[in-house]
Amino acid sequence: MAGAGARGWGRRWVRALLAVLVTAAVVVPLTAAAARPSIPAPAPAVLPAVTAATLERTYAAHRANAALASRMAAAHGDRHRAAADRALAAPSRNLLSFDGRGLGRAVEVFGDLAHADRVAVLVPGSDTSLDTYERFHAQAAALHDRLTRQARQARQGGRPGAGAGSGAETGERTAVVAWLGYTTPGTISATVLTPARAEEAAPLLRSFLTGLAAVTGPAARVTLLCHSYGTVVCGRAASRLDVSDLVLLGSPGTGAASAADLHTRARVWAARGGDDWVADVPHVSADLFGVTVGFGADPLSPSFGARVFAAGPGGHSDYFRPGSVSLGNIARIVLGATSEVTRA
Repeated sequence: MAGAGARGWGRRWVRALLAVLVTAAVVVPLTAAAARPSIPAPAPAVLPAVTAATLERTYAAHRANAALASRMAAAHGDRHRAAADRALAAPSRNLLSFDGRGLGRAVEVFGDLAHADRVAVLVPGSDTSLDTYERFHAQAAALHDRLTRQARQARQGGRPGAGAGSGAETGERTAVVAWLGYTTPGTISATVLTPARAEEAAPLLRSFLTGLAAVTGPAARVTLLCHSYGTVVCGRAASRLDVSDLVLLGSPGTGAASAADLHTRARVWAARGGDDWVADVPHVSADLFGVTVGFGADPLSPSFGARVFAAGPGGHSDYFRPGSVSLGNIARIVLGATSEVTRA
């Protein structure tokens, strides 16, 4: 009886805690939304489905759209958004899509996507928007740089970067895609505690990856790298994704009780930095006032069944930090050098 009472108290405590979090989280985003007026921007460029042959024209069209969005934001008096859009409009940027409206969305390519044998797709977490996009851009760029160097080293027989069957023989034929293809929740918001945004994003991610195959060709191996709330998105989409590896970084949970419950043929990996605050997030899920709150099992727990790898001492935003343990292991997974991934 005492054990049952303790369990009942624990469930009530969790529900009370989640209720407080939801109530407190609602105020700030509503206030912020009211304080900041809508930023004018053009509708996204309307283009036929992209293929390897039309890739450069697609990039150019979305850069032009970003340039127009920058001018409109500047005329509206929003210098920060104007600068963010202008950066995306630079000739060196390769945009598979761009939408400057609202919080904004963008999908950017690093490397030669049409000829890549290995492709990494990054799915970001909360508070990623056009206003904060350069942080996401830097993460994707750091990964592409590491992949390029690691593949070259493996090919030249230098520092190990890939193992047997790793794709080392393909040299530097890797590409990275930064997929800001959904409206992410704010870190201080009610939406970050529920799967609602992930449920909206999952079909968008599936559609994107289906279209990606028309550009890369069927032989390319795709790794999905999901960070923070992005792991909830990937968890919702996993059962219908044709990817070789699914990597969960700093995950609050995926909504699934185990890797098997994701119903994916991909190898499922998980990592968390030693200073990542997500470790202190309760890995629970409860129905609160008719809304599912929380994301359930910790992907690092032995019962979940993921391949847990070392991420070093970094914090929640450090998984793609140049020179880090986590970035090295992520690159090995993308390159297929799974035997050389250091386990936690």
